[in-house]
Amino acid sequence: MIVYLIRHGQSESNVIGRYNSPDENLTEVGIKQAMDLRDIVKNIDYDIIISSPLIRALRTAQIINVKNKEIITDDRLAERNHRSLIGKSFSITDRDEMWNYYSKTIYADEERVPELCERIKEFLDELKTKNYSKVLIVSHSGVSKAFHVYFNGVPEDGKLLKLGLKNTEIKEYEL
Repeated sequence: MIVYLIRHGQSESNVIGRYNSPDENLTEVGIKQAMDLRDIVKNIDYDIIISSPLIRALRTAQIINVKNKEIITDDRLAERNHRSLIGKSFSITDRDEMWNYYSKTIYADEERVPELCERIKEFLDELKTKNYSKVLIVSHSGVSKAFHVYFNGVPEDGKLLKLGLKNTEIKEYEL
């Protein structure tokens, strides 16, 4: 099975550097990014789209669905839950440390990186049991970091911050 992981289009929090809220939509730039991505997606003979249930990802999935295939959501594809940090500036945390798999630092009640990676492992292990040939997955930067861990292992230094996809970037994996 070929899996195409796509990060959602730009949101306002992406622009101003704060932790996203779950109900945040795309900016006008994010909508245009998703529309541009349609030109790439139209050349993929995908069976289904599986999306994060968060608005910015689901909206991206709807825009890129040029073949009008079924879109389903899976809560396990939601962004890392930053809980009490939602809406706050990135500047209040050390982002390298926050995205270090081995870090013992806790800034608030956020979901830990190993928890996120386990959630994505469960999703991908279940996806392996499905009879799809090609799947589009629309999700988030944090989830793309967990995908990296699933397919490549944890980097020796544990640092994941720079491994996330950019807005509407697409990455192909073989599952």
